[in-house]
Amino acid sequence: MFEMKRSGCGSPEHEIHRRLFLQGSMASASASVASFSGLFSIPAFAESVQKSAKKCILLWLCGAPSQFETWDPKAGTETGGPFGAIPTQIPGVHVSSLMPKCASIMEKLAVIRSMNTEPSEHFQGIDALTRGDTPRPPFTRPILGSVIAQQLGQLDSPVPQFVLLDPCPEGNEFKSFKAGNWAGWLGAEYGPIRAGGDYSIPNLERLDSISDIDHQDREALRKFLSRKYENDQRSESAASFNAAFQRVNGLMSCAPLFDLSQLPEADRDRYGRGAFAQHALQARHLIENGSTFVMVANGMPWDNHVFQHEMHQMLVPELDNVFYQLVSDLEERGMLDDTLVIAMGEFGRTPWLNDARGRDHYPNAWSLAMAGGGIRGGVVHGSTDALGIEVSEGRVDQRNLFATIFSALGIDPYQEYELPGLPTFHRVEGKAAPIKELLV
Repeated sequence: MFEMKRSGCGSPEHEIHRRLFLQGSMASASASVASFSGLFSIPAFAESVQKSAKKCILLWLCGAPSQFETWDPKAGTETGGPFGAIPTQIPGVHVSSLMPKCASIMEKLAVIRSMNTEPSEHFQGIDALTRGDTPRPPFTRPILGSVIAQQLGQLDSPVPQFVLLDPCPEGNEFKSFKAGNWAGWLGAEYGPIRAGGDYSIPNLERLDSISDIDHQDREALRKFLSRKYENDQRSESAASFNAAFQRVNGLMSCAPLFDLSQLPEADRDRYGRGAFAQHALQARHLIENGSTFVMVANGMPWDNHVFQHEMHQMLVPELDNVFYQLVSDLEERGMLDDTLVIAMGEFGRTPWLNDARGRDHYPNAWSLAMAGGGIRGGVVHGSTDALGIEVSEGRVDQRNLFATIFSALGIDPYQEYELPGLPTFHRVEGKAAPIKELLV
């Protein structure tokens, strides 16, 4: 397995997690194997998990939302559509009338209106905008969540560091993308745990016929034999598998985190009862309890080639509320400064409508929004022309975006991956600059 050198993996912060994880496991053995409640009842562990390490929630709007009906309205023009534009708390800045809640907290948000990327098809767009660069076969660049989990995650935490919440098994091109290699050269241990909908986490409960002692003995034997094979064969794939197994094994201790029914009903109502909204709430809950990166998706509902306005009239208000609730909740809990929230898709939509009254794919000029986690609120970067056809100022591509995200989270954007015998790769290629005005 090829890894990047990771600074700080021997720090006191990581030592306390190793020590307290073992302490929590032993303390709760009489009730279950490292029960979640037993583990987090240890004050030092709970405090260290929720300390000010940077985290990230990605609201992945797969299919690609329209910038005209969200962050860059062109009301009253031939491309603007039927929805108006409303003022925000930032003088002179307007957003779509479908987003009144986000308009009310605009001083906490940062919007990029000048995204300009190349891929115009979903699979290629998803690949570039979740990995930060276009492909270089046969090498697979790790997805954003894998890099953040590898750099900022707690190695020995029983809580999965990278979680994909996506209840929809379909999604056309997104379905194909989800079946691919997400962690790339970082190795399987940095891939996501997938949950949501029918994607439950199976076999988390120990059989009644197996005692605590038997379970621990079996696990010790498995670990010994697996490590012996790994060492004898000098197998990178075995090492990666063993690390992934340990991560999944740890899920036995935190299964309640994946149970939506255990979240307060009032919170569930505030976010909305749709699948996307409920999993955004669950993302907040996971981040609160030790996850580092949570990606929330729901198939590809934003790909509105037909009846664009009617579909966005349903989708955008849900996004408006979800983004508002997430930012407000994180701020109320004192977590917003350390939790980056991103809402984006793989490109934008055309300024014009097709014959089916839909907007088609448009990577030339589109928008996204961020908040918290090292990002300066109340900033709108870049602009498009009067009709939203071209970027007129402050062009941003995926490399600039990833340099900004990494910089906001305290990760060196330009560090070289340690890949002996392979070509040179960096987290962000070409020394692409971050958007400095967005950084705190």
